[in-house]
Amino acid sequence: MLMSLEDLRKKIDEIDHQLVKLLNERARVVVEIGKLKNKTDKPVYAPDREKDVFTRITKANEGPLPDKCLIAIWRELMSGSFVLERPLRIGYLGPGGSFSHTAAMLKFGQSVEYEPLTDIASIFDEVSKGHCDLGLTPVENTMGGGVIETLDALIDSNVKICAEVLMAIHHNLLSMSPLEEVEKIYSKPEVFAQCRNWLSATFKGAQTIPVASTAKAAQMAAEEPKSAAIGSSIAAELYGLKIVCENIEDNANNVTRFLVISREDAKPTGEDKTAILFSTAHKAGALADVLDVLKQYEINLTNIESRPSRKRQWEYYFFVDLLGHRTDQKIRDGLDESRKHCLQLSVLGSFPRATELL
Repeated sequence: MLMSLEDLRKKIDEIDHQLVKLLNERARVVVEIGKLKNKTDKPVYAPDREKDVFTRITKANEGPLPDKCLIAIWRELMSGSFVLERPLRIGYLGPGGSFSHTAAMLKFGQSVEYEPLTDIASIFDEVSKGHCDLGLTPVENTMGGGVIETLDALIDSNVKICAEVLMAIHHNLLSMSPLEEVEKIYSKPEVFAQCRNWLSATFKGAQTIPVASTAKAAQMAAEEPKSAAIGSSIAAELYGLKIVCENIEDNANNVTRFLVISREDAKPTGEDKTAILFSTAHKAGALADVLDVLKQYEINLTNIESRPSRKRQWEYYFFVDLLGHRTDQKIRDGLDESRKHCLQLSVLGSFPRATELL
């Protein structure tokens, strides 16, 4: 016999009541963990533990809820847990409503404290001084390449990379006016370039005005009639704008990789990456010598970037991401051998490899 709608809803109410009890039971254990961490001065955020929890949750999932749904629920549980252990402060490239803000909230949830900072160097500085527990900063984009400010900050800072975040970048037209009434559109120059085809097909007379950030664009669109901004859904929410058109980017495969920085990196998970920074002498084959060593040790590289040294002419710093943890014997031996061919070689951190888009 089929249950009535009223009976089914009553059953859901009973299950919800049990869930609340279980969640608070879990929270009481979290409080005890927080007390132990405070005694031993261990960090609240443990990227290796986070990855382990998500792996166990997805393995235990028998449906019908998709894995992404459960991971989103557990992210918020972890966000609340941070507050119970000790309030966590996250620095990001502001202002509020930026794509960095979106990435930070998707990664760390609603319950932590967020600090918008004016530039990337400030994120590194605030984490280094202990004013922020963690910082989130963009490092590369599939459309625009490496983020120079982040690479330069990694050269000068003593912080460690403890996690990475991959986020699909979706641009939205935000406004208080209907599409046909929009006369001005604000956004970053790079965003206009990424939405060029859509803009030319949709608008004939509207003026595009470049500003410093998508969040600033949203703020201006909220204050001016018949204007719009191209920005994130969080910017629309923060500045009281409507999303007039969603996903207006020309390339759907626009992804930004962010780094999470801390004063220490993560423990091994079995699926890790290590970021290194090195410089070589200005001589023929110097870079090839280092790469040959890494090849000899069968170390797989996933990314390489270069930046000129600001101290010596014709000298370069190289940033390399490789698969494995710095404590793995193969990685340790390979890096020790590589140092013989470098003026300097530093490990920027080992961290769990991001495999899913937020």
